[in-house]
Amino acid sequence: MKFNTKTIHGNQQHDPSTGAVMTPIYQTSTFAQSSPGVHKGYEYSRAANPTRTALENALASIENGTHGFAFGSGLAATDSVLKMLNPGDEIIAIDDLYGGSYRMFTRIYEKYGLKFHFVDMTNPENILDKINSNTKLIWVETPTNPLMKIADIEAICNLVKGKNILVAVDNTFASPYLQRPLDLGADIVMHSATKYLGGHSDVVAGALIVKDPELAEKIHFQLFAGGGILGPQDSYLVLRGIKTLHVRMQRHCENGKAVVEFLANHPKIDKVFHPGLTSHPNHEVAKKQMKDFGGMVSFTFKSGKQEDAAKFLKSLKVFTLAESLGGVESLANHPTTMTHASIPAEKRAEKGITDDLVRLSVGIEDIEDLLADLENALGLL
Repeated sequence: MKFNTKTIHGNQQHDPSTGAVMTPIYQTSTFAQSSPGVHKGYEYSRAANPTRTALENALASIENGTHGFAFGSGLAATDSVLKMLNPGDEIIAIDDLYGGSYRMFTRIYEKYGLKFHFVDMTNPENILDKINSNTKLIWVETPTNPLMKIADIEAICNLVKGKNILVAVDNTFASPYLQRPLDLGADIVMHSATKYLGGHSDVVAGALIVKDPELAEKIHFQLFAGGGILGPQDSYLVLRGIKTLHVRMQRHCENGKAVVEFLANHPKIDKVFHPGLTSHPNHEVAKKQMKDFGGMVSFTFKSGKQEDAAKFLKSLKVFTLAESLGGVESLANHPTTMTHASIPAEKRAEKGITDDLVRLSVGIEDIEDLLADLENALGLL
């Protein structure tokens, strides 16, 4: 089954009791048992719920995994991965990553004895100096948030093959339409399903997908015992979003390319960060592992002033100044005061997240309206 068909039909079945084409919302906390311990596969919705099961089956299908798991947020999914580790274990994480992930790693799990090394993975061999007998997890994000760095997933997986080290990939920015890390050797794929999978900015959700049955059992235990589940209403919304993922991503990519070309040639713009640019240092890696280059783009101003970034953002009319990304509507974000404010200023500076950096999530509106909005806002500087 091809990907575009999988988004609609992958691992799905019509409701067995009614024949309903769309999975019903099973708004129930518990299920009747015919006798003690004898049931129809469901006993309590924290353990499993038919609506969530349908979503988890769809997640596994579109990422070419065998098991999918739906969480209450992307961070809840990340949290469950870290809970499989033990005090003294070490994690090598990419140096440019979502601020919420950095906050969780450093402010929650470091005090429980986990040790994190933040490494520039644009050169995969940079991880080698940090690998030791305590290394249990490599945490990759590609493209990264917000600097759009690209890490070679297959190369990283090959470097740790046979070392009993898990490789987890945050695939939120790419979505499985553009990139499928399990096919490249990763053990775990994570999504903030709030973003492209849901696609309509109306749900908060997270996902993990794996191939290994033993690893799947460990993750299910964390989900069941920790309780960070996704409810049936939200499961339905993400499942509905997945059914249009392929057509939305096509437009995100088309509009993203046009916005990148516009910004790259504008006299008031300094740097543009997007893997589709041939000038991107890892453009060839992106071409190798991604189908297209997506709708996320970041940029800085020739002036280098935060004031210009703020004025530009406040002047937008079609783009909405808001956190998050991946919805049908175009969003604009100022990382240093919004999504990455939890990263200390000196750490942001080290990574190149400057105060004039703006991140755009290019939506699926008419491209002429988006470009006119950008032109108008830049013209007011």
